[in-house]
Amino acid sequence: MRVGVYARCSTADKDQNPETQLIPLREFCQAQGWTIQAEYIDYASATDLRGRREWRRLLDDAGKRRLDVVLVFRIDRAFRSVLDAATTLERLRTWKVGLRSYAEPWLDTTSPFGEALYHITAAYAQLERGLLGERVRAGMAYAKQSGVHVGRPRAVNGEWGRIGPSVRNRTTSQREAARRLGVGRDTA
Repeated sequence: MRVGVYARCSTADKDQNPETQLIPLREFCQAQGWTIQAEYIDYASATDLRGRREWRRLLDDAGKRRLDVVLVFRIDRAFRSVLDAATTLERLRTWKVGLRSYAEPWLDTTSPFGEALYHITAAYAQLERGLLGERVRAGMAYAKQSGVHVGRPRAVNGEWGRIGPSVRNRTTSQREAARRLGVGRDTA
């Protein structure tokens, strides 16, 4: 069995290491007696299709019949939506390539039951992503309402109160104010 192993690290968390996904995937393939044809590693958000070059290369190899199975650590490492999961599964099916999830062993698209569970899990993953977004937005709204600064840290610290008036009355240039504050000219 020729396997394409896929790992993805989201750029939102720069401390992620693909080896945390790859090591158990390699061990799983070895235990199954499968041959790892290639490893595909992306450092991009699930929604960043342009940044997911290795995923596209994996699908290209699957389409050229170089793989029998695509193995992912978890389904959310591969798909951004239910539609994406369904259309990709259809393409893989056309090429006679199965899809397996290490962390979700019931996801084995080589059987009808596994395929049904695949669709259910993809729908749940999309729901969870949406709920997480709602919780984040609600938390940010609460923080704002409570007077907490939300977003990027303010670039100009308490020094602005001293320097700002001289910039406004033009006795200090924006460039000089920016230099004193340690920020970019457009910020001052």
